Amino acid sequence: QVQIVESGGALVQPGGSLRLSCAASGFTFSKYWMSWYRQAPGKEREMVAIITSANGITHYAESVAGRFTISRDNAKNTVYLQMHSLKPEDTAVYYCKATVARVDYWGQGTQVTVSS
Repeated sequence: QVQIVESGGALVQPGGSLRLSCAASGFTFSKYWMSWYRQAPGKEREMVAIITSANGITHYAESVAGRFTISRDNAKNTVYLQMHSLKPEDTAVYYCKATVARVDYWGQGTQVTVSS
C-alpha cells in the first residue's frame, strides 16, 4: 500500500528558510517521479516542483524558481523541498505526490505559513 507522509511545515518569517520532507513507502521509490504541490486558501492546488526518477531532472514553477530546490534520497525513500527567501505568498498547505504506474498518490499535507 502506497503511503506518503509530509513533514516540516512551520510558521516562518518573510525571508526565512524551511525544508520540507516527504517519506514514501509501498512502492519502488527510485523508479518513479515525485513532486510537490501547494494549495493556498481559496486557490487551486498548483505544482511547485517535480523531480524525475532515474537522473533526477528537476522542474519548477516560475514563482519559486531560484528560491526552492527539490531533491531526493532514494536510499531513504524521501523527497525534500528546500525553500529559501520565503514570501507571504508562499503560505499554503504543501502536498507531496507520487505518480506510480500513472496513478497519483497524495500525502495529507503540511502547513507552511510565512508571516511576521
